[in-house]
Amino acid sequence: MINHISIGVIRETKNPPDKRVAITPEEGVNILKIFPHVNLFIQSSNNRCFSDDEYGSLGLNVVDDLDHCDILIGVKEVAIEKLIPNKKYMFFSHTTKQQPYNKKLLKEILKKNITLIDYELLTNDSNIRLIAFSRWAGVIGCYDGLKALGEKLNLFKLKPASQLHHIYEMFDELNAAKKLPPLKILITGNGRAGKGTIEILNYLEIPKVAPEDFLSKNYDHTVFAIIDPHEYVERVDGKELTLQHFFDNPTMYRSTFAPYTKVTDFFIACHFWDPHSPIFMTKEDMQADDFKISVIADVSCDIDGPIPSTIRPTTIEEQIYGYNPFNGKETAPFTKGSITVMAVDNLPGELPRDTSSDFSKNLVEKIFPSLLVQDELDIIKRATIAKNGKLTKSYAYLKDYAS
Repeated sequence: MINHISIGVIRETKNPPDKRVAITPEEGVNILKIFPHVNLFIQSSNNRCFSDDEYGSLGLNVVDDLDHCDILIGVKEVAIEKLIPNKKYMFFSHTTKQQPYNKKLLKEILKKNITLIDYELLTNDSNIRLIAFSRWAGVIGCYDGLKALGEKLNLFKLKPASQLHHIYEMFDELNAAKKLPPLKILITGNGRAGKGTIEILNYLEIPKVAPEDFLSKNYDHTVFAIIDPHEYVERVDGKELTLQHFFDNPTMYRSTFAPYTKVTDFFIACHFWDPHSPIFMTKEDMQADDFKISVIADVSCDIDGPIPSTIRPTTIEEQIYGYNPFNGKETAPFTKGSITVMAVDNLPGELPRDTSSDFSKNLVEKIFPSLLVQDELDIIKRATIAKNGKLTKSYAYLKDYAS
């Protein structure tokens, strides 16, 4: 017999506020149908993209206090002072890379005897992530980058994505961008974010070309290319590159990205970057007379990482800044001679209803059977950083970080 479980959907407490939610009203109803042993409670919130009334009108319990719940589910990191001892939490903790800004969070989780399950670690047995917002980061990041490009070239103006209610409104806005002059658009990374970016470029009917043609040919229309490590790094010992070897031994590689900087107008960075990997370009590369990139949409947003111009994250309200390649400092967004940078680090938050609906559906379908019935495939086990206040075996390396 399966014991009754109470799930609480917490209000987001990270600042700046995030309007997304892990369980939408529609999926809340589905949970109660699929898992009759579950009780669901929605913590009241004035900031969530779905109102309390939308939950209540479907018969879901909207409450202020979640102390009685067994599992507490959110999206972003929980404010330290809001953590309830002895509970099981599920959210994006951003701790497994020993991020300095969340050190105190993990320390408090252990202190309060909490079990922590991290969405980013929910994978199948092939280590493929099961749920993510990455596709939406690519979709919205591409849109925001095009918005910046249109303004910089004085071609068109798009509404901020945060003022749109649905992706179809975004497509309506994008019709203004269908008459671009001949430009070359480069994407790094062919994962979920890269594919999300391509959705937008496909809507604009921009043709894809091979990397070698992107580098060597001129076109009378806008084109894009997408490149993976095979195109932007090489082994220092001259041997053949394999992706697994690159992932396992990033220090054995050097960048071959520089030729792309000389032909690219608009760069959309969607790659995963290991801090031990070679950087894409140097500050000196960006100072070269033939450096051509004028707008960078850094979806990956690695601060002080592979792209020197990403010196800070930007916000949904103020998405862009200018970067002076000669002194390495920030300028106004469209200052002459500067590179325009879009580096919003919570892009899916700009279309919170769409992104939440997609995430929630996958959560219920792919994760909840393991979470609420039986973890036969160890999906939950692999994603559990801490159990009852103790680091699990896979994450014991965080001991010094959390001490």
